Amino acid sequence: MQQVVLPIKDSNVLKEVQDTLLNNFKAGRRNYTVFQVGKATLLRVSDVMKLRWTDVFNENGTVRQNAFIHDQKTGKANLLYLKPVQTDLLAYQAWLQENHLVSDWLFPSIQHPERHITEKQFYKIMSKVGDLLGINYLGTHTMRKTGAYRVYTQSNYNIGLVMHLLNHSSEAMTLAYLGLDQASTETMLDKIDFG
Repeated sequence: MQQVVLPIKDSNVLKEVQDTLLNNFKAGRRNYTVFQVGKATLLRVSDVMKLRWTDVFNENGTVRQNAFIHDQKTGKANLLYLKPVQTDLLAYQAWLQENHLVSDWLFPSIQHPERHITEKQFYKIMSKVGDLLGINYLGTHTMRKTGAYRVYTQSNYNIGLVMHLLNHSSEAMTLAYLGLDQASTETMLDKIDFG
């Protein structure tokens, strides 16, 4: 049976997940930053893991405003806006320096810095966070889905923006991805004045 991965819709649960990622692992700062970057860029986990240092940082160590990549799954060009995670990236950069981790990869394996952390490793991390917090819907797509959901709800339900950020080709695909079930649809409908 395939696990159902959903967005984290509750801000308190999101904070617990972030705190657990940061504080319950040896490489907590890396794990937390992977999650934050995935959530802010809405990238698939495979694309987050393949980010290189030079994609995100300028030669002088400052964070680029944008990163340009091609989505691995679709081959589509994708321009990432990095300002929302600038503070997280700078804290992560300091952590890497403190731990003498040097790699071409943005998110290197601790044991093998010449390689990036794998999707499987990050799945295990998210699974452990779920076990620690008693949440059964966390997975590697949690960060992408959570970011998409937050953009959707905080942009006044701008499905076009979310569709663009996810690099989706249809609104139906995006709505299904957001996990907009009947309960959340009814919650939104309750706020509408039908006159």
